[in-house]
Parts: sequence; structure tokens; C-alpha cells
Amino acid sequence: MSRRFLITGATGKTGLTSVRLLREMGHAVTAFVHRDDERSRALADLGADVVVGDLRDVAVVADAARGAEGLYFCYPVAPGLIEATAAVAQAAAEAGVATVVNMSQVSARRNATSNAARQHWLSECLLDRGPFAVTHLQPTFFADWLAWGWYEQGEEGVIGLPFGQGRHAPITGDDQARVIAAVLEDPRPHAGRTYRLYGREELDHTQIAAVVGRVLGRPVRYDPIDIETYRTGLLAGGVSEHTVQHFANVALDYRNGIFAGTNDAVQQITGHEPTSVADFVAANRNAFHGTGLFAVPTSVQES
Repeated sequence: MSRRFLITGATGKTGLTSVRLLREMGHAVTAFVHRDDERSRALADLGADVVVGDLRDVAVVADAARGAEGLYFCYPVAPGLIEATAAVAQAAAEAGVATVVNMSQVSARRNATSNAARQHWLSECLLDRGPFAVTHLQPTFFADWLAWGWYEQGEEGVIGLPFGQGRHAPITGDDQARVIAAVLEDPRPHAGRTYRLYGREELDHTQIAAVVGRVLGRPVRYDPIDIETYRTGLLAGGVSEHTVQHFANVALDYRNGIFAGTNDAVQQITGHEPTSVADFVAANRNAFHGTGLFAVPTSVQES
């Protein structure tokens, strides 16, 4: 039986695949995006009804939520999360949305030193007070971080990140999207639950670099740069203060083991084992070229 779902952040790492999966299941999807571009037009090609707007605008969100049985809420690392949460909660209540799946993060907690992580905890608290069932997702670091921290020195690939010798199990956006779609389609077993989401294998970044190098067939090493150097490099590269404050503080969380761990939540919810690091790299070879989105190469560090 076809139902309608509202997917916010629909052009993002989890949103796009969530839209595709729900459409493949035969459901109607309203895709909420921030701008009209080729990514949003790709959503229309999937058969989604695309709404362009700001998640902090309760009137626009309420219109988009009308007729939706479930809603996926995802907000970027940017100012305005609490305002957007309030707008989405109010809009969902007005529209009679029964289920909200909320993308939080594993570092979300009351005493987090990252402003964004602390705001995610507050966002969870706000949504829990709504007249709808809520499922919170708290993923560890996305597998995309391996490419975002990538740069090259001659023939050698480098993953330069300030994560020390910590460990985590990188999780792909597609695996998270499978969880999102599964919870939206059958929300009852997941109502009121918080799921920490992990990839298949917990590794440190030296081990990760070895896997990446083996798949790419080239030498790859991990450069465990210090947090202050990373912070300074990101600011020099034009990354916003809000984002840099978050990245620097979750790097410390990572070193302290907040992002570590594994579980079987993805497999239990979706019926599929999470993607391995090797399979992620093989499917995203083109991402491991040049300089990554949040990379701070040695040349920048020493300038």
C-alpha cells in the first residue's frame, strides 16, 4: 500500500538514497531541499515531489509535511538546528505525521563540548516531546570522512585527520538510508528507540589506510595531524567557525573513544550486513583523487 513520506536533506548522503529506496518500495515521497540544482532535479527524475525551502520556515515545512505519514529529519552542520527542530516538530504535529526519524550523531550528549553535538542532544529532547513516535539515529563517523581527509604527495595517498590512534567502524550513507527507509515503512518496532549505527568493522586509521591502499593499488598512509593544526588549516581554507568548532571537538571525542564500537543494528533493522571499508573504497574510487573536502595537506600545515 503506497504511503507518503517527507525526506529532508534529500540531496545529502543519506537523503538521496532514502528517496530512491522509498520510491522503489512504491511510496510517494516529498523531497525537501535547500536549493534547486541538478541534484534536486535528479530527485524529481526519481518521481519525488521536490520542495525547495528552509527547514527553519515552519509554514513551508508544514506545507511539505501535509499528507505525509512519516518524516526523516536531517540538518547539516550549520547554525539553526534548534530552530529547525522546533519548526519541523510543529509542522509534523500540525500535519498529523505519525513517525519522525531523526538523524543525530553518536557524540550527542548534554555535556558535549561541540556546540553542534550538544544541539543534537537538545534536538532529540525537543522531538521526544512531540505528539508522534520518534526514532533517533546516532551514527559514528561516515565512511566519506576517508575521502574528505584525503590528499596526495607524489604517488602516495594520505589520509590526514586529527583522530590520533582512536578506532571506529566507518558507516556509509547508503547503509544509513536503508535503516531510515526500513524504519519509516515499519515504524512500530522502532518507536521511542535510539540506535547507534556502525559499519562492519572497527579499525584505527593506520589499518584503514592499509585497506584503502590495497583497494586502490597504491601506497596510502595515515597522517595523524594535531587538532589545532587541523582547526587552523580548515579556517584558512574557508570552512565556517561553527563547522570547525564541531570538527575540532569531535576529534577530541574520537580520541577519547566516543565514536568507537560496533553492533548489529544495521543488519537487524535492514537484513543486510553493513558495507566494509574495502567495498566502500572500491565503489568510490573517484573520490580518492586530488584534495578532499576537509583535507589539510602538509603544504598548508607548514605555510
